[in-house]
This record gives sequence, structure tokens and C-alpha cells, in this order.
Amino acid sequence: MSSASLVDWNLAGRTARKLMAAGPSTTREEAAAVVRDLHDKAAVAVAHVEGLTGLHPAPGGIVPEVAVVDRPGWVDANTSGMAALLDPLVQALTEKQDTRPGPLATAIGSRATGVQAGGLLAFLSSRVLGQYEVFGTGGRLLLVAPNIVATERKLGVDPGDFRLWVCLHEVTHQLQFTAVPWLKGHLEAEIAQFVDATDLSSEVLRERLQDVLRSVADAVRGGEGESEGLLALVRAPEQRAVLDRVTAVMSLVEGHAEYVMDGVGPDVVPTVKTLRKRFAQRRKGRGPLDRVLRRMLGLEQKMKQYAEGRVFVGGVIDLVGMEGFNRVWDGPHNLPRVEELTAPATWVERVLGRPAIA
Repeated sequence: MSSASLVDWNLAGRTARKLMAAGPSTTREEAAAVVRDLHDKAAVAVAHVEGLTGLHPAPGGIVPEVAVVDRPGWVDANTSGMAALLDPLVQALTEKQDTRPGPLATAIGSRATGVQAGGLLAFLSSRVLGQYEVFGTGGRLLLVAPNIVATERKLGVDPGDFRLWVCLHEVTHQLQFTAVPWLKGHLEAEIAQFVDATDLSSEVLRERLQDVLRSVADAVRGGEGESEGLLALVRAPEQRAVLDRVTAVMSLVEGHAEYVMDGVGPDVVPTVKTLRKRFAQRRKGRGPLDRVLRRMLGLEQKMKQYAEGRVFVGGVIDLVGMEGFNRVWDGPHNLPRVEELTAPATWVERVLGRPAIA
């Protein structure tokens, strides 16, 4: 663990393993069959996603690994990924301060936060269906087999269709970052800029992170209300500007994946309309990851933009087609601004230089 770590990630992982719920009941043969099927569905999804989006991995790029994992495997991936992302940033923040906390204070604070983070990971470990790892591993597509099985059983949907539908969403994220190599570096640079504008000490930062984690834990369990979340760390206008830009990017990539998973149509996923209807009812408009993002970023009011990412993507495609929409990937200057998420025509006029006519 880094001496500047805000979170004891090893402890977070151990805590999550102790607290996580058991997966659905399956025989060893059934479990092996699910793993094989998910690998197959992920491979099939690639051609459909590339065909619909017109995107293709950059030449010479690394082909991401598809990993079908259980709940402990998902926890391990996320503890290592978060450590790889956050610890260097915390180190940079600590080096900005004139004074540093002693090793005992650091250890105690990191352990307390580690326990809280472990509880949150344990809860999410039974709900996340899939995830493309942007940070930490160089890019892997994770499919959480027990959660996919549990969800398809609960929804009463066709397993083959549901598994392909989930894979379409996650493969879209994979393609976004392999076809657009600059996107990962852009996000990392934005996060680093956010930290650089922070004038809080690492001790105050840890205390506020603990408060955020407590709030997030309440949110994923269905708690309502508003929280400043990480906005409690934001004082400088530069930070708020970065947060707006990151919100717009996340709205874009999520909305793009939502568009693709529904856009392939019944020729690819025969029961796609049923899947969307039942899945939307399950989430009731706010799934666990959505609630976490809202609460973690303190965006209960602003995260309306996140939900409107699908509207932005669909709106732009309706106006200028997929080829016109794909100009969004040309560079950071073409990414949507926060205010453009609800006004696709404004983005079209700014980026393509012409009025958007349906």
C-alpha cells in the first residue's frame, strides 16, 4: 500500500469478500457452460457493435482480454484498478502540501476508509453485470457470470438473448477505448487536473472521502436525499469546469452503449424490447451504479445530464447519421459540452459547422 494511499485497498478487498452475498445456485457443469457461452456471446457482439457504430479498433492496438469472473474476481479487479488510478493522484496531492500526516495517522485513516470501501464493493459485487476496465489493467472486459445468471432468472427472460444484450453494452465500451486511443489519456489528464486544482490536505481529503463513502453506501441501499459527494472537495472554478467535462464524457460513453444495445434490433436480439422493458422496471430508473455515480459525484441535481446521454446520442444520429455522430471521436474538442447533452442540434452546429436539419 502506498504511503499516500487514502484507502487500504487490501483491507477493502478482504472486507468485501467477507461481506458479499453468495451467488445463485448452479452445478459445476452449469457454471462452466455459462462461462463458455459468455465468451461466445462477447465474440459475437464485436461484429454487431462494429457494424452498427462504424468504429474499429485502432491498427496495432492491444486486443483487450475478455474475462468471465465471479464476485470475488470483480472485487479484485476493482480494488487494483482504483488503487492504480487514485494512489498516484493522492501522492501528487500530498507532495503539494507543506506538512504530511504521520505514518500512524495515515495507517489508521486508510484502514477506516478501507473497511467502508469494502462494504460498498461487497454490495455492488452482486449487482454489476459487466464492466470495461479503463484503468489499472490496460483494458479488460469483465463479465460477472453469477450476476448475469441471477438477473436473467429474476427477470424471466431468454438467457441467450440477455447475455448477448449485456455483451453488446460492454463491448461498446471496449470499442470506444480501443477505437479512440486518446480517450483514456484524456480522462486521466482531466482527473489529474482536478487534483492539481485541489488545495485540501490529504488528511481533510481522507475525512471527506469517508463521509462520501458512508453516503454512497446509503445510496446503493436505496437511501434518498442529496449529498455534495465529491463536490465537497470542489472550491475552485477550475475544478467545477473539469467536473462538467468529465460528466459530459461519461454521459456520452454510457449513452452510446445504451443506444447500441437497443439499436441492433430484433434480428440480432429477438426479445430486445422485452429485455429493455423488464430491465428498466428492475432498475426503476436508478440502478445501483447510477445511484453510486450520482451520490459519489454529488450530482443528484446535475446527473440528469448523465441519463440524457442516450438522448444526446440518438438525437445527433437522427440529425446527421452515424457517420456525422462519429465526429465526436475525432478529438477532445469534439466531445459534447454539458449544455449540449440536452441540445444535440447545438453540438451539430458547433462541430459540423452547419444547422442541424432532421
